[in-house]
Amino acid sequence: MGAVTDDEVIRKRLLIDGDGAGDDRRINVLLKSFMKWCNSPVSPEDGFTQYQRMVGNLAQCEFSMGKTLMVYDMNLREMENYEKIYSNIEENITSAHEKIAECKKEILRAKRIRKNRQEYDALAKVIQQHPDRHETLKQLEALDKELRQLSRIKENVDAKLELRKKQFHVLLSTIQELQQTLENDEKSDDDNQGSPADNGE
Repeated sequence: MGAVTDDEVIRKRLLIDGDGAGDDRRINVLLKSFMKWCNSPVSPEDGFTQYQRMVGNLAQCEFSMGKTLMVYDMNLREMENYEKIYSNIEENITSAHEKIAECKKEILRAKRIRKNRQEYDALAKVIQQHPDRHETLKQLEALDKELRQLSRIKENVDAKLELRKKQFHVLLSTIQELQQTLENDEKSDDDNQGSPADNGE
């Protein structure tokens, strides 16, 4: 606990003393009265009066002491209560710091989830712009089928082209043979026309 200030000391003394007169003064007055009562020759009536007065002062001192003890006990209880309150405040502050730290973690986690969700949405939009896997497989199958068909067509065309080349080669060979035959026939005719037997007739 902190240091007790002068105002608190004055306030406590007023609470204890009530009228502002301290217990020390009462005790000093009581001691002086007792010494005077013991050493002064007085009549029995005056002595009894002084005795009654001292008893009254003693009762006031005892009452003041009892009130002081009660206030002291009350202050002790208040101090214990304040310490409990202070401890509770410290625990609440610690708990608040922990909750704040947890909230910060939750905020960071929420930001990360939001960022991932935004990235997921963007990726989903990109994926939606492209055909799905089943459609892509169908297109690939169709392209493969078309490619096989084109391959067969190419093979047929190549075969026909090879056949045409052979036929053309045969045709050229036939034409050459026919031309050679015609040339040979013409040469034979020329030879027959120029022979002596033919000229004599």
